[in-house]
Amino acid sequence: MRFARSVVLLAVGVLWWFLGPLVLLAALALLLVPRVRAWMRPTGRVVLVWVAVLAVLVGLVVLVPDGWVPIAPGPGRWAAPAYVGRPASGQGVAGPIGESPTVTTRAYGVGDCGRLVVDGEGRVEALCGGEHPVLRLVDATSLRQQARTELPGSGCPGRLAAGAGAQVVATSGQRVLVVDTGDLAISASFDLADLLAKGDCVVGLGVDGGRAWFVTGAGVAGVVADGRVRTVDLGDSVVQDLTVGNDGAYVAGDKALHRVGLRAGRPVVAWSSPYEEGGERGAPPVLLRSGFVAVADNRDPRLQVVLHRADTGEVSCRAEVFGDDAGAADGGLVGAGDDVVVTNAHGYGGPLSTVLGRTTSRGVARVGPDCTVRWTLEIDVPSGAPAVSTDDGLVYLWSKRHSWLGVDAWYLSAVDLRSGRLVWARRVGLNALHDNHRGGVVLGPGRAAYAPVLGGLARVADRG
Repeated sequence: MRFARSVVLLAVGVLWWFLGPLVLLAALALLLVPRVRAWMRPTGRVVLVWVAVLAVLVGLVVLVPDGWVPIAPGPGRWAAPAYVGRPASGQGVAGPIGESPTVTTRAYGVGDCGRLVVDGEGRVEALCGGEHPVLRLVDATSLRQQARTELPGSGCPGRLAAGAGAQVVATSGQRVLVVDTGDLAISASFDLADLLAKGDCVVGLGVDGGRAWFVTGAGVAGVVADGRVRTVDLGDSVVQDLTVGNDGAYVAGDKALHRVGLRAGRPVVAWSSPYEEGGERGAPPVLLRSGFVAVADNRDPRLQVVLHRADTGEVSCRAEVFGDDAGAADGGLVGAGDDVVVTNAHGYGGPLSTVLGRTTSRGVARVGPDCTVRWTLEIDVPSGAPAVSTDDGLVYLWSKRHSWLGVDAWYLSAVDLRSGRLVWARRVGLNALHDNHRGGVVLGPGRAAYAPVLGGLARVADRG
């Protein structure tokens, strides 16, 4: 039969597209059979054609400007539903309610746009590029790039926080930068090199009115205000982001939880609450309306949510969540009014942890101010922080489905905050480029949910 090999290759491609990666693996396994391998052996002309096609595709990826094309699709459309559940009742206030939700993605290279914020004017900014950060202003609907600026400094991953009005605050190297979001021009730059040890990096950043708070890996906390930088040494090391409140900044160090306040314009340690022996902090601290500060303690045998009094740092109570030796937080701790929502990232060590249909340990839980676990839902949320809308009564999670066919299906899932029931989920993508890789879900303009992912940026919003 003429063109028999072409027909077989086309059939394998179609099945791969609709059923997932295992089809391709099975086809490759057949090549171990000598007769099949001999029959499928390509001619020199066919090899040249495939090389030329591959070169053209690679060239297009390199030459096409950032944000012009969607993130590359993946295989497995028949193996993972595009939508499950039904829309939430009522009218959305902050985020999508699941009414025929549409997905928009834009490719920005595999630069890990790990930080995304919405500024005071409703504009969306993303910080990409790791140790060589690039700040991007993107259209809130299409996600296409409107402006970009390469931030000075290197050697440290950048941080980004929404500022007052039309400004954001970013870090790059050992600098704190104030950026005007209209054109991404740097309006102020503060050099920290004389205040920090060589190689020390800012790991946490937050904004309170006209003040920018920061903390470094070596435990130097500081505030930028009135054109000056002032610091205080916590005597601790830090890996988590900080949280800013009306009374200062909260820092979950390796040894203790700290509150840093201001006295005569200078930062001071208001209190430090040492941890019990063992465990590690798995998320930035969370301020709750109930007057507590919540932290996640990755402790054996179970992950604990620990509530401290915000005024004194005293431990109020502890709640154990998820299973024995099967629970860990990786940034997934957010406030929900008086309560706190925590997601389970146990088993997530990076994108390779979830390829070929694999997932991490399951679970998301809601904990009350008395450390009562109100509900637990079995769902896969590999990493990153969810977003909570108490007005809509929904928790928005970046989730993944386990697949025996090796399909990497990523979803935005909406969970009822009151009952812990999955309301709806919309498939966002079908490959590892849609892994949010510790990036948090953000609610923004047009009642849309946004997330930074490995391949760029993603947006989910109700149709119309």
